[in-house]
Amino acid sequence: MTEELFLELFTGLLREMVRIRRFEEKCAELYSATKIRGFLHLCIGEEAVAVGVVGALSEADAVVSTYREHGHALARGVPMDAVMAEMFGRATGCSGGRGGSMHLFDASRRFYGGNAIVAGGLPVAVGLALADHLTSDPAVTVCLFGDGAFAEGEFHESANLAALWHLPVLFCCENNRYAMGTALAREHAATDLATRAAGYGMVAWAVDGMDILAVRDATERALAYVRDSGQPCFLELQTYRFRAHSMYDPDRYRTKDEIERWKQLDPIPALAARLVSQKLMTVDEVKQWQARVEAEVDAEIAAAIETADAAPTEPVADLTRFVTTLPGDGARVGRAS
Repeated sequence: MTEELFLELFTGLLREMVRIRRFEEKCAELYSATKIRGFLHLCIGEEAVAVGVVGALSEADAVVSTYREHGHALARGVPMDAVMAEMFGRATGCSGGRGGSMHLFDASRRFYGGNAIVAGGLPVAVGLALADHLTSDPAVTVCLFGDGAFAEGEFHESANLAALWHLPVLFCCENNRYAMGTALAREHAATDLATRAAGYGMVAWAVDGMDILAVRDATERALAYVRDSGQPCFLELQTYRFRAHSMYDPDRYRTKDEIERWKQLDPIPALAARLVSQKLMTVDEVKQWQARVEAEVDAEIAAAIETADAAPTEPVADLTRFVTTLPGDGARVGRAS
């Protein structure tokens, strides 16, 4: 790869991480101002996973995410104004204002959610991969989930079926070391998650989830393996969230010193420093570039907020649009239009 291509790759990855970081920081402000309601789970600190994994996919691949999915959605190409409108509960949101922060969805980009249930996306991912497998579609389904989900039965059932049926699933475990407020070692008797996943007959390995180049390289290798072999694969992406589990979380289960140690591994300044160490930019050039990108991202966020603020809420008359009454007892079930 030429120096120009390296520079284009590095700055593209860095820009997307900055974009996600600033979007989430603004969401925290908007939540405090009650513009965003419900639950809000931020991925600040984990941007290398979102950009490194999702950015390596083809348009045909499918993505299944968790409730901490803003970064995944933005990296997948879901427009920021559609994401922000969804956070505001507006009808122009990517889920029609019905999902909010935890249920971002965009079928046109094969982004199949956000899911508020821990491990709830895993069986969905296996189902999507099964559908592609039965129709001989070469797409890979990428399922992102946390270390807490690894302890749920859905993971073990999904991993077993994917390996048994030879399904094209890439399992990406975002191991940020805490399942809500429970430390990894207090939940798992054996904390080497990649080795445990390999017990299902999958190729599996651990990756430095704070190094975006390592994440991207591992994802590309894993995707190539899944496409060539038709077998599932597992990546343990060792990362860390700098903020609490959610905006409701007082974050009393870890020390400030621990958080500060992990902030020294922040993927954004780490990649900026690599631009300098590999002589792709000087320190001053990086500062000038970052200032320009920050201004562009701030303008994009401001425009998304303005658009979301002006968007309508769903009419009351449409509240039963996806609900039908069954004959007899009047029970109601959901039905897609």
